[in-house]
Amino acid sequence: MISQRDYYEILGVAKGASAEEIKKAYRKLALKYHPDRNAGDSAAEEKFKELSKAYEILSDPEKRAAYDRFGHAAFEAQGGATGPGFHDPFEIFREVFGGSGLFGEGLFGSLFEEAFGVGGSKRSRQERGADLRCDLEIDFEEAALGCEKHIAFPKLESCAVCGGTGVASGSARKGCPTCHGQGQVRVTRGFLTVAQTCPRCHGTGSVIERPCPTCRGEGRVKQTAEMNIQIPAGIDDGYRLRLAGYGESGASGGPSGDLYVVVHVRRHEVFERQGNDLYCDMPISFVQAALGGEVTVPCLVGKATLKIPAGTQSGQVFRLRGRGVADVHGRGIGDLLVRVTIEVPTRLNAEQRQKLEAFAASCNPDTHPQQEGFLQRAKRFFGAD
Repeated sequence: MISQRDYYEILGVAKGASAEEIKKAYRKLALKYHPDRNAGDSAAEEKFKELSKAYEILSDPEKRAAYDRFGHAAFEAQGGATGPGFHDPFEIFREVFGGSGLFGEGLFGSLFEEAFGVGGSKRSRQERGADLRCDLEIDFEEAALGCEKHIAFPKLESCAVCGGTGVASGSARKGCPTCHGQGQVRVTRGFLTVAQTCPRCHGTGSVIERPCPTCRGEGRVKQTAEMNIQIPAGIDDGYRLRLAGYGESGASGGPSGDLYVVVHVRRHEVFERQGNDLYCDMPISFVQAALGGEVTVPCLVGKATLKIPAGTQSGQVFRLRGRGVADVHGRGIGDLLVRVTIEVPTRLNAEQRQKLEAFAASCNPDTHPQQEGFLQRAKRFFGAD
């Protein structure tokens, strides 16, 4: 198995680096290894992809926390219940630098804009909609066994009146009179003349004659979306469900973003979950521990019979195979681990006390070997005879 390099090492930052330090390190290295700056250099291209993958994880607080705790294993078998896979490295580059991601248009254009406060190319009116997050709280049993839940959340939807164009009925878009449809205007600053995004059409090259009265020319309106979603069996607290295309509608007919449902699982009164295993504490009587017997144990589904051997000690753990939680990826079912605690009677009647005293009088070192062993060790420790 090929070991993966540490993401902090890839970016050359310390594990406790701030978000700004991580971004600064990525910007510096991404410029150095960008494929358009290293044409034909496959090693540089792989380095660029590796940098982008590391930055995607470390720039996201939730992904970074998961990586700090579990390492690369936190992102194995990505997709489905655990969230989306890694983005295109050029998409990450665009998010950090702006522009198209091409070296000539995106990289230099972005750096030029940062240096002089201007932009260069004509923008498409279509833009991808924003991703959305929805938090959902469910019961312990619902997470373990799976269920269907109804959710409602606010989002920008394509305007039904104008079809997302932002244009009123009977009207149309026309070329921007300021930039003459170019999406940019020329600005002279001293000896330098640069292209700047048109302030009127915002780089689209066109304006609306009469905006739609419903969306006021935006092409989208705020609405409450409702839907039923399937919660897979075995999902754990903090898991993210990715619903592709259910985020906000894109501007001017652009593609919709994604919806991420973050699941929060309520605590259970009896069980505690660790991975796919369940744990519970079960009290048994002094007599059951001494003589042995059978007890009924509650399970996630139904009940089970647990045999208690004679002489069971408090804190002893018994394992019931296949009584835990189903793995969310279909890799089997966990176990139920039952820890027994011996309950000492708090009240005794005269007859019970008399019989216990008689029992105590008949005891010898073989009756309580653990206690006798401890006393012997204590005597040796203190040097007593």
